[in-house]
Amino acid sequence: MSAEKHYHFVALSGSLRKGSYNTMALKALQQLAPSNITVEQVFFDKIPMYNADLHTEQLPEEVVPLVHKIKESDGVIIVSPEYNYSIPGALKNAIDVVSRHPDKPFSEKAVAIMGASQGQIGTARMQYHLRQVMVFLNAFVINKPEIMISSAQHKFDENGNLTDEFLIKQFPLLLQSLARLSDKMGHEPASI
Repeated sequence: MSAEKHYHFVALSGSLRKGSYNTMALKALQQLAPSNITVEQVFFDKIPMYNADLHTEQLPEEVVPLVHKIKESDGVIIVSPEYNYSIPGALKNAIDVVSRHPDKPFSEKAVAIMGASQGQIGTARMQYHLRQVMVFLNAFVINKPEIMISSAQHKFDENGNLTDEFLIKQFPLLLQSLARLSDKMGHEPASI
């Protein structure tokens, strides 16, 4: 009997705010992950603003660790709020800078997108815009389940723990769907 495959996903929170509902959702993903899936939060807050005059020949050194984390992972999870109907600027900048790296870390990468907001549509517009960006980067985004957390202020307790029973069931399904897509992409699972 073969050993169960192990998957190592990296996850980015699109919010830099300390009390972010999206970071809470990312933490819940880590806690609810099946035993064969690891979710590692990675950070992009040190990446400078993209400037083609400065970054065409040599990308900033702060970009390299994130490029390697994405490249070596079995998949990427982006958990993000919606700012002004779209992708938060800091997250979009990080994606833009990373995409300029010659290793093209997002190319043929399995990606999951989710988000939380206090509004009623739960980051739907941001998610659709981010899907468009991923098309250009040649990444492949899972279609189901779609997780758009509306009224996020009512879905977490005072300690930041996810309390919504439906979402508690959906989070592992999202991770399993990402693992299946990673397999289809021919990505070798991370060694245990």
